[in-house]
Amino acid sequence: MMHGNSRHSALSNWVARDDYLKDEKRSKLPLVYAGLFIILIGLSSYHFNVVAMWWRSSVSGAAVAISSTLFTTLFAAVAQAPGSFGTYVDPAVLDACPGYVTRKVTTSRGGSEVTIQLGLPAGKKGCAVFGPDVEELTLVATYETDSRLHVKITDSKARRYEVPESVFPRPKGSFTSPKKSDLKFSYTTSPNPFSFTISRASTNEVLFTTAGHSIIFEDQYLRVKTALPQSANIYGLGETTEWFQLDTDNGGNGTVRTLWSRDAFGVPQNSNLYGNHPLYYDHRTSGTHGVLLLNSNGMDIKLNQTSPSDRSLEYNVIGGVLDFYFLAGSDNNPAAVAKQYSDLAGRSVEFPYWSLGFHQCRFGYKNFVDVANVIDGYKNAGIPLETMWTDIDYMQDRLIFTVDPKYFPLDRLREIVSHLHANKQKYIVMTDPAVAYHPDTGYGALDRGLEKDVFLKNQNGSTHLGVVWPGVTAYPDWFHPNTQDWWTGEFKSFYSADTGVDIDGVWIDMNEPASFCEFPCNDPYGAAVEQKLPPARDTLPPSHDAPIFSGSSSNATVSPRSLDSTHFTHMFSKRQSEATVDPLEGVTDPLLNPPYRIANTAGALSSRTAYTNIVQANNNTQYDTHNLYGSMMSTATRNAMISRRPNRRPLIITRSTFAGAGRHVGKWLGDNLSTWDQYRRSIGGMLNFASIFNIPMVGSDVCGFGDNTTETLCARWAMLGAFNPFYRNHNIDTGISQEFYVWPLTTEAAKAAIDTRYRLLDYLYTAFHSAHVDGSTVLSPLWYQYPKDTTTYPIDLQFFYGPSLLVSPVTEENSTTVKYYLPADTWYSFVDLSAVSSKGEWVTQQDVSYTQIPLHIKGGSVVPLRNESAMTTTELRKKPFSIVVAPDAQGKASGVLYVDDGETIDPAQSKTTQVTFTFSGKKLSVGGRFGYDSGFGVGWKTVKIAGVDKQPARVSVDGRAVKGVKYDAKTKVLEVEVAIDRLRAFELVLA
Repeated sequence: MMHGNSRHSALSNWVARDDYLKDEKRSKLPLVYAGLFIILIGLSSYHFNVVAMWWRSSVSGAAVAISSTLFTTLFAAVAQAPGSFGTYVDPAVLDACPGYVTRKVTTSRGGSEVTIQLGLPAGKKGCAVFGPDVEELTLVATYETDSRLHVKITDSKARRYEVPESVFPRPKGSFTSPKKSDLKFSYTTSPNPFSFTISRASTNEVLFTTAGHSIIFEDQYLRVKTALPQSANIYGLGETTEWFQLDTDNGGNGTVRTLWSRDAFGVPQNSNLYGNHPLYYDHRTSGTHGVLLLNSNGMDIKLNQTSPSDRSLEYNVIGGVLDFYFLAGSDNNPAAVAKQYSDLAGRSVEFPYWSLGFHQCRFGYKNFVDVANVIDGYKNAGIPLETMWTDIDYMQDRLIFTVDPKYFPLDRLREIVSHLHANKQKYIVMTDPAVAYHPDTGYGALDRGLEKDVFLKNQNGSTHLGVVWPGVTAYPDWFHPNTQDWWTGEFKSFYSADTGVDIDGVWIDMNEPASFCEFPCNDPYGAAVEQKLPPARDTLPPSHDAPIFSGSSSNATVSPRSLDSTHFTHMFSKRQSEATVDPLEGVTDPLLNPPYRIANTAGALSSRTAYTNIVQANNNTQYDTHNLYGSMMSTATRNAMISRRPNRRPLIITRSTFAGAGRHVGKWLGDNLSTWDQYRRSIGGMLNFASIFNIPMVGSDVCGFGDNTTETLCARWAMLGAFNPFYRNHNIDTGISQEFYVWPLTTEAAKAAIDTRYRLLDYLYTAFHSAHVDGSTVLSPLWYQYPKDTTTYPIDLQFFYGPSLLVSPVTEENSTTVKYYLPADTWYSFVDLSAVSSKGEWVTQQDVSYTQIPLHIKGGSVVPLRNESAMTTTELRKKPFSIVVAPDAQGKASGVLYVDDGETIDPAQSKTTQVTFTFSGKKLSVGGRFGYDSGFGVGWKTVKIAGVDKQPARVSVDGRAVKGVKYDAKTKVLEVEVAIDRLRAFELVLA
């Protein structure tokens, strides 16, 4: 981006650190915003007088006791308080701007590419609403594939920032004839202003049009607006905790989706969160299409009901270029658009088999004994635990790449890891990006980073400083050519299998990047002292030789950290005193204080993050690349993990993501709350990432992270969590223990949930493989499979798990009743395979216990599953398979199964097994490629066929009669004991 000579550092964050280093009183992160202030901000010389700035900040009317109840009350307030700074301009004023006129049109590549030169109307200077309009633009429309159309609008004379190829690689050399395209690009040369339209070629249906809405292109404000029909249903534009189907009306207020990464504790609604995906799918009865604006600058995307019959979607972007990709999707298969997006953004990475097991973590395991006791607690309760996680508690003073020698001594931590590995379990720890700024103290990670010059710098060349868990910190510059080498070196050293903490995966957090320092962060050392960072330990360390894994920890719990011992109280009172102050008053640097203010809940762009006027190693600024930080850390971390364990798939779970992040990592939905509302909203969050954003490894913190969960909420969440692709229990240090073994009801629910999940684990693993190969979705909304059924469009409390299983959880507190929708089709209960034929009906199911979750198999499916569960996924892989056949109304069914060694990156096809199942005419054919040897005894045990009207006279396998046949006349299920000891092709026939 070009900003003339206005780049300068308005504020310095370099002060003496002596007081900070001497202070030993530490505490904890500010967790809550509450209340609301509205302030009019003065208008610059470029602002119309119709522009209003709104600032909502954190206040409270009176001091109150800090308690768990207060957390709940304040979190509720946060959830209702939309964005902080936000600019409003009357849409009629923007629509009246003169826009651009067509100067010249050329075509090339046989008509596959159209180039249009645009200019401001003669004698006019444009709108100048937030700065001078760019005088000349170039629009290039390229028919890249039959289903993808690329439209890019740039400054004709000056180079502007674009998302780097290293972050989002573009398809190269892809062109198709407009005659073959499913999309059609058209434009106006008169009357003015210029507009363009994207329509579906087969029907001429308009999918996107700027007609009637002038394009505005200024240095720090880009505006494009499209009309939407009433039939449009919009999904995506995340990260968000809104309901899955975005509400264009929203009680007459419209919906604003702000994209700007921030540390978003409590994941409130009406707010920007951790990640940024400027992608939406528009589903109509006539078809589904997708639109990606490949731009990483901050933006507000506004959805409005403009009239009883019309809607609009408007981009308001503070930099970069207008780089649109239009995906044709399909007129009858919504999943097609998801595959087309994965063609563009890159296929989702393949994860290790073990990563689909159950994971346990919490913030607040105080020492190595706590961690060992939890591992024992799960074993003694008989609850499968695949992976034990440790939050930042293991670090010395919260310094990454360190262990606390008293609370988590390296030899005892290695003993825990060895114990886990000996029992075929895994271990993961957190690694944050921020590095404690302790120069000249022997902190190796910092010293080596300074030597390689890898940290973000202020414009005066000094290291940029923020405040995170260890106190004053520096942030890696992921664009620096030395950063990957430094990061990989730290991973190889600290996570060494021989001398360090031999992790199996890694969890990366705080990578927005987050800072606890409000803007302006003039004194990070003072802020660290004031916030008591790093937090002090609140217990004495255990004896170094304390016994672990004694088998006596039957119900291990950890006492919560007192809220009074955190720096929550400090930040709460601090926000009260600062609430009426505009932190940007007097700041003239447009990279810190742009003329258009997006509705960033944190306030100023640089508040609680790295300064946006930082110039990175490749001369880009954080103003442009801020939203890429988490994704770049994800890429670097995957590279580091593969370097320390070549050719083995790592599990990497991140908090902040950008479009395309699914090529490298999975995502957890952040620091949610232990509430029924967030339990419900987690489903829409999963659907966004798994079915829209192409990041299928996703899940919420089961039972909730913030505040205290309850036995019944945790039991229900344990059941729902079993159908999260990523399944982890995790909570805060100030909350009560919520490991599944803590309560009898939750223990029972978790055992039932994990039993079902593990038996279906290969079905899920196959879905992940399909996503990796062709972009298929692991989870999907109902309308993906029933696109013409309008009842399904708003449903986000049910979802498809893989291609065949419909999940319909109980979602109301203290209820054993659930009302769910069954589209017109043939369905089978997962429990007993009894058939249900629906004409498209709502069903009320009662007496759903806390150990149950309603599951239905879609007619036409063949579902392979393990014959029984196990305590680890290693043990599970030794179990034989059963095959469930659920025919459709025509008596047909099909399915697939993929098997490999579970960890090799892109194994050769000759070393994998790909099974196809086809049922038709009372014959089940099992075929495919059987290159992976699962071992003797891991074959086909039973076949269950649903919907069999009567017991057949004869059942044969490969032409030989089978004696082990059972028939249930009530459920109409036939069970055949096939007893084939290895995975191979066979044929089963009913006569």
